[in-house]
Amino acid sequence: MKRALAICAALLASPGVAQDASPARTVEGELPGGARWQAIVPQNFNGSLLLYSHGYSPRKDAPEPAPKEYRQLLLRKGYALIASDFGAAGWSLEQAVPAQRAAVEAFAAKEGRPRRVMAWGSSMGGLISTALAEQDAPVIDGALAMCPSIGGAVGMMNMGLDGAFAIATLIAPNSGLSLVNVGDDMTNGRKAMMAVAAAAQTREGRARIALAGVLGGIPGWTRADRAQPAAGDFEGQASEMAATLVMGTLMPRNDQERRAGGAFSWNTGVNYAQLLDQTGRRPLVEAMYRKAGLSLSRDLAALAKAPRIAAKPAAVRYMMENYTPTAKPTVPVVSLQAVGDGMTSPSLQRAYTDAAPPAMASGLWYNGAGHCRLPAEQVLAALGHLEARLDGGAWAPRPSAFIDHTPPPMVRACIRRTGKTGPACK
Repeated sequence: MKRALAICAALLASPGVAQDASPARTVEGELPGGARWQAIVPQNFNGSLLLYSHGYSPRKDAPEPAPKEYRQLLLRKGYALIASDFGAAGWSLEQAVPAQRAAVEAFAAKEGRPRRVMAWGSSMGGLISTALAEQDAPVIDGALAMCPSIGGAVGMMNMGLDGAFAIATLIAPNSGLSLVNVGDDMTNGRKAMMAVAAAAQTREGRARIALAGVLGGIPGWTRADRAQPAAGDFEGQASEMAATLVMGTLMPRNDQERRAGGAFSWNTGVNYAQLLDQTGRRPLVEAMYRKAGLSLSRDLAALAKAPRIAAKPAAVRYMMENYTPTAKPTVPVVSLQAVGDGMTSPSLQRAYTDAAPPAMASGLWYNGAGHCRLPAEQVLAALGHLEARLDGGAWAPRPSAFIDHTPPPMVRACIRRTGKTGPACK
């Protein structure tokens, strides 16, 4: 688990080495709250400032104006690049959103107001970019959310809990897994990975992996170095789910729960037989159970009888206020996702674009797998799609770089309401 999370963190940090392009200068400073910011301004600055938000990291790293594999390409095209260090590590949206906004204002004070500001970010950074796009008085003109946690932490972690609940109940009932109030994410994850690895060696185990994966929103293709399994290749899809099942369902909770003041995920009142039906993926699970000679109804009954998990209301309120979108952007948002992302479920993007006004949100699908492994041409095409919307006032046809795709629904989506009706959580 430690190595897997390290790989994940490396992906989110977007490593790579690019050759220097046109001359550029660096502008930087410190914000009133203590966060640091840095911008790179090319000699051929085109007037557009790109505000980058990085993904989850347990460390507070130096400001990253753009991932290295995209940086020089964007500078050559004349974009100025900027980011802050958020002033905090971990799941720090509470600090990151105001810090990113302040970084733009600090840049404008030193360099003059840019012609256009576009937020972009990966994974958790996609959620930060979306939050900036939903502000009443936004400092940005549009946002590109990449491989994003755009469904928000409450819905995303409830979906993860559903998959983890199936792991703990059916695959690792005696392993002592913690599903909430996790003291040590690494130790907890290692237990789960050992149990899933053992289960993957048997037909019965693979059937239960398929059930847990479907409930947890894991797609049937997750590995960039593997071909996408055919629609009827249920064994192949179960193998792909197994590869990221733990990382996609038992996501690090310790930092989030510490910030929130307790457990903010719940499955009280959830009927898992109905939930399975709502995913639209029941035929996959039924086929795997038939092949294994297992009773799906018996396992669903075991889930129904297992003790449920309740959330702490104050913790839910905190996560709703700081980590959950309204799906009412005030500037246009483009969300770019790989169809085979096993860590930020593609269902998150569908949930947001289904809930948001069509004129304000557009979802693009890259025909690939892996988390935040988006080629530069995909990112540039998505950025061009956003700019065309800003220039023309309406969405242009989907760029040829992307495919038509509809992932399974996010059956426990959660949207933050801005009125008095409370959260819309399933």
